[in-house]
This record gives sequence, structure tokens and C-alpha cells, in this order.
Amino acid sequence: MVQPLKLDKSNALYKEALGLIPGAILGIRRPYNFVEGEYPIFFERAKGVKVYDVDGNEYIDYLCAYGPIIIGHRENEIDEAVITQIQENGFCMSLTQPVQNKLAKKLQTLIPSCEKCVFVKTGSDATTTAIRIARGYTNRTKILRCGYHGWHDWCVEVKGGIPEKLYEDVFEFEYNNLEQLENLMKIHGSEVAAIIITPVGHPLGHKVQMPQSGYLEAVKKLAHEYGAVLVFDEIRSGFRVNLGGAQKEFGVTPDLAVFGKAIANGYAISVVVGKAEIMDVLEHDVFLSSTFFPNSLAQVAALKTIEIMERDDVLGVIRRKGTDFGKGIQDIIEDVGVPCEFSGGPWMPFITFKHDPEKKYKTLRPAFYTSLIRRKVFLQPYHHGYIAFRHSEEDLAYTLEAIRESLKEIKNL
Repeated sequence: MVQPLKLDKSNALYKEALGLIPGAILGIRRPYNFVEGEYPIFFERAKGVKVYDVDGNEYIDYLCAYGPIIIGHRENEIDEAVITQIQENGFCMSLTQPVQNKLAKKLQTLIPSCEKCVFVKTGSDATTTAIRIARGYTNRTKILRCGYHGWHDWCVEVKGGIPEKLYEDVFEFEYNNLEQLENLMKIHGSEVAAIIITPVGHPLGHKVQMPQSGYLEAVKKLAHEYGAVLVFDEIRSGFRVNLGGAQKEFGVTPDLAVFGKAIANGYAISVVVGKAEIMDVLEHDVFLSSTFFPNSLAQVAALKTIEIMERDDVLGVIRRKGTDFGKGIQDIIEDVGVPCEFSGGPWMPFITFKHDPEKKYKTLRPAFYTSLIRRKVFLQPYHHGYIAFRHSEEDLAYTLEAIRESLKEIKNL
């Protein structure tokens, strides 16, 4: 049994923060989303794929800031490009800087659905912009959705503070369940502005799913039969599954798509891309503006990140490492015999525990992730992980052994 981590400073900062910030920390980073009492609560710094908490503990980071870190933390080339922009040009001005056009033209060469694009800041900004565009283009109201699309009123799962009328026209469907979507379209199709879906399924706390054969093609056909706009939410899959997104990987081009997270290796930017005819409603009919959307630092970071990814075959390396890593996990699960599953390979590795009538999974899951974090492997019990370019063969080998030992440790619980 590995000993618990020393987390005195983390716990003290958390106690202090409770008197300063509601819940001490925002949203998914709160302790109850990990294993309370076992995980650090405050990080101090990061470099490459190592993160360090305020108590001095070092971890191999597989959460990667919930997805933005595609290469590694504190990448010198990217940070230097940003620093040069600050020192030589500045970044917050009344008018837009030319780097906007450079990045837009680059995205046109990479993303199949990108005829035109607009830059915003967060994933929620991008998905909400896409929905507004779709509604403006179709003059319809209803939305069919599949996946997590952010914290805004139309899509957030926790409904506190949100009047029902702001989401009463939004209907959920399950990933890979075409029949359910068909039935929803039979009922609402003539009023549906958009179908928005994550092309890779990643429901919170459940295993990652890839599209069944023909599924995404059928979703697109169904949307167009009823005159709806198809939106791919590629906030997680974009610039990770493929430089052109999951749409390029799976060969299905949507009408609109949203990208974020990995596009700039941690700098705050997201983008809505799509057919020119649809995007052009932003010229006069649909309003979009923000003081900080045109800030150039994240645009500079995105260009440099993409340059490095192309030059160093970053996604090819991640695919190879992730494939081997996933096979290693699968072999360990079969060998040890604990009732759990691996999914998400090669990009979004996740170990989930099979639900059973006795609900043993509720004991096995926290016990497993407790054992992992004590072995300095930073993964989240309810959210898939990520493979980054800087994960070394040694990192991955160490992690496989930590997974093996952790599963063996909980086998007889």
C-alpha cells in the first residue's frame, strides 16, 4: 500500500479560498471531482508533462489542463513567440491586428469545413456562437444536442439560475443512437435549427466512444433532409485527433464546427468555422463582439503551435504513443481481472469501472484513482485523460506499471 501524499499546503490554501471564492475553486476543478483528501488542490508550476503541487509533489500529467496542452507545458518556442508579440507589437487594441488573417488562412488549409471563421475565447463561447449562427441562418429555434457543450444557458447540465424558457427548445440525444435522433427529428424536424454533436463521444464519467460505421454520415444526412445545420463540437477532438479535426479523420464534413483547447497549447482561444453562406449571417443579421476576442497573443500562439505540430509530426507521434499505451492498459486489465474497461485510445485514455448490481464500482473507482495519484500519476476519476507530445516512453512505461500495481491493489476489495 502506497502512503498518502503530503498535502498540507494545498489543504490550507483550500480552507483559505473557501472564505474568498464560492466553493473555493470553480467547477470541475473542485476536490469532489477527484478523490477528496487524496488529490492536490493547488498546483504551483508545470513543465513538459510534469506538474508540481504547492507541497512539492511531482506528477506525470495526463489531464493536460483538461485538454489544451497538446505539446507540453511552457513550450519555449510558443512562449517566445507570444513574448515577442508583447514586446514588439502589443496585443490589445481598438482595431484588429494582421495575425487574424494569417491564422484564418492557415485554418482554411487544414479544416475541411472552414470556408470562413471567427475567433472567440472559450469552448462555451464557440458553441454558443455556432448555435446563434445556425438559428440566424435558418430562422428556426430548436436545437438537438449530443455531448457536453459548455456552461451557457442553452446547454449547461446544472439548471440553477436559468429560466426554463431559455432551454425549453433544446433536446438531448445519445451518441451512436441514430433511432433516437430520427424520432426527435420526426417530432421537431421542421423547427430544428441545428444538430450539434461531438464527433467523438465523451460523456462525463463514462467510457469514450468512437462513431459506429456510418453514424456521422447518417446524422449529416438527417440534418440536411430537414433543412437543419449540422455542427460538430470539436473542442476536444480538434487539433488532437487530426489537424483537420475528427471531421477530417472520419471523412464527414459538417456545416459548422467549433475548435478550441489544443489549438494554442494552453492559450485562451477558440474558433467557429463553417460554410461561407452560413457564416456570413454574422455580417449583418447576427451580432458577435467582445473586447477581448481580437487579442492577438493566443492567435500568435495558435500559429506557432500549428507550425510545431506540422514540423514535428506531433499528432503522428501522439497516435503511435497512445496506441501502444492503450494496448498496454488493455493487456493489464485482461491480466489482472478487475472489472474495468479502457476506452479513448489513442487520444483520450480513460479507465472506467463497470456498473454492477452491488455497486462495487463505487468502491473500486476511488480506490484505483487513489492508488494512482499516490504513485504520482495525475488522472481524473470522472474524466478521460490525454496523451501529449512530451510524454516520454519512460513516462508511459512508468504509468503502465502504476496502473498494473493499482489494479492489483484493489482486486480483492
